[in-house]
Amino acid sequence: MNSIVTTGRVTSADGTVIGYRRLGSGDSPALILVHGSMMTSQGLMKLATALSNAFVIYVPDRRGRGTSGPFGADYGLRKEREDLGALMHATEARWVFGLSSGAIVALCAALTLPIQKLVLYEPPLIVPGSSHTGWLPRYEREVAAGKLASALVTIIKGTGDSSVVASLPRFLSVPLFHMAIAADAKDSKADHVPLKALIPTMSFDAQLVAEAEGALETFRAVHADVLLLGGSKSAPYLRRALDALMTRLPNAKRVELTQVGHLAAENGGRPDLVAEAMQAFLVGA
Repeated sequence: MNSIVTTGRVTSADGTVIGYRRLGSGDSPALILVHGSMMTSQGLMKLATALSNAFVIYVPDRRGRGTSGPFGADYGLRKEREDLGALMHATEARWVFGLSSGAIVALCAALTLPIQKLVLYEPPLIVPGSSHTGWLPRYEREVAAGKLASALVTIIKGTGDSSVVASLPRFLSVPLFHMAIAADAKDSKADHVPLKALIPTMSFDAQLVAEAEGALETFRAVHADVLLLGGSKSAPYLRRALDALMTRLPNAKRVELTQVGHLAAENGGRPDLVAEAMQAFLVGA
């Protein structure tokens, strides 16, 4: 397994710099991993490492995060698509994985970019009969007031996180997260992006979810081979989104991973299980 990490950058159509991490040997197929909300490329490093024996892995920092440039005044799915397109052009990668909001980016990009194989882990699409954004106004008020611990609790409870923390009452969880955010801010590693900087970015991911609402039927035009991945412990609205995609994507396969939830692909989840399912789909077990 090749776990040597190098870094690079590409320039998107509007001039924004997109930084990325690279792992794997030069003669293997190229695969791009697109992270989800409140993350940077660092959050997918265990998944990238697990896949680097079979692929050349590129993990970009989505704009507004980590080593990449700012969101910009006209941020949206078009900008995210241009960013991914710039990396695909530079690396000649045609296989893409997307996690959560990153899966929405990858799916929408597949309508216009030359993506041949696509792995989507639980894109939080709003589908008929499944609205899941009622928590946003409270989150936005808390961020505006600088109450980041409260905002993080609102995100966790609102998005249906299955963790033990999600079940705690606010009077317990808010102080716990306040301490966690303060401790995280003391991390001195050069590549560390503090949680306090990532919590406010959730509003941009919510913007993507809103922009993709109503686009479900357009995904019938996606010609890539698609693997729809999900966890047995994930929130019902995420399973409903996968159900809806399964009936519309012309070349889709679905796999449910047992005893994991929405965060399985992240460093703290079970990226080994996700990597195993991805490799079986992309090149065979």
